[in-house]
Amino acid sequence: MNTPLLDLRVSGKHYDTRTVLERLTLSIQSGEIVSLVGPSGCGKSTLLRILAGLDRDFNGETLLEGMPQQGPSSRIGVIFQEPRLLPWLSVADNVAFPAGPRRGHDPRVRELLAEVGLAEAREYLPKQLSGGMAQRVAIARGLFSKPDLLLLDEPFSAVDAMTRMRLQDLLLSLVRAHGTAALLVTHDLDEALYLSDRVLLMTPSGKSGAGRIAREIKVSVERPRDRRDVLLASMRGELLEGLGAIAA
Repeated sequence: MNTPLLDLRVSGKHYDTRTVLERLTLSIQSGEIVSLVGPSGCGKSTLLRILAGLDRDFNGETLLEGMPQQGPSSRIGVIFQEPRLLPWLSVADNVAFPAGPRRGHDPRVRELLAEVGLAEAREYLPKQLSGGMAQRVAIARGLFSKPDLLLLDEPFSAVDAMTRMRLQDLLLSLVRAHGTAALLVTHDLDEALYLSDRVLLMTPSGKSGAGRIAREIKVSVERPRDRRDVLLASMRGELLEGLGAIAA
């Protein structure tokens, strides 16, 4: 079997005396879309911070194509729940910010803005954008460094339902076009099943309540997917059952 793009092993992650993650393993293949679901407080965002190289205070290791990672990498892009655009920079300069301030003239910016449907907005300031437009800019910025993996922390939760569906389809087309893998944290089970090759259910386990991956569901439904597909509904029921067992 090919070496995974990403291979994470966490034997323990602690905040003071509290164990947040314990005996957790995760691997992602190149080009794969994986969603992580689970109740609030089970360590999903902590796990993303570890994968992004923003938190090194844990017992374990992160491997990128077999090589240990010691901090943030240009091969891993991050897209947050809020766009986090710098208000004094234009859309173009925000997209190119990973390369430094005021780099919006880079030809790659024009290409990415065209891909996310914002070719005419390059000189706009963030205050001139709708919520959906701002998140499209954030997606373009996440792709600017040509990452092999995108980490997305509930990226569509702050927009309305129709915008959310459009952004989901945009993400699918961009991941396919760029050959990028993606790990998505979401509370929306329908979103997870519509987007993903695999859905991982993360739960607080054991006496410590530390987060672990308790269940994996492989989504074998071909794309493009129908959101009303009965197989997706069946998988949603399985995830709800797993979440119900946590709450019981």
